[in-house]
Amino acid sequence: MVQFFIDFTLVAILIIGITALMGVIVNGIGENLFGGSKKKEHTLQTAHTQTGWKLVGGKKISR
Repeated sequence: MVQFFIDFTLVAILIIGITALMGVIVNGIGENLFGGSKKKEHTLQTAHTQTGWKLVGGKKISR
């Protein structure tokens, strides 16, 4: 019975892990194969939008 739960847990972890990574992997392949000259369009637009923004968060060094 314990072996069943170990097998069940391992299979569940593999299925969830493969499902989670599949979208990221397929998206990367799709961008590289079909992206053409617009591969970085969204990241460049985000960087352009965020120019001039104040940096918040992180650790502040105080003396």
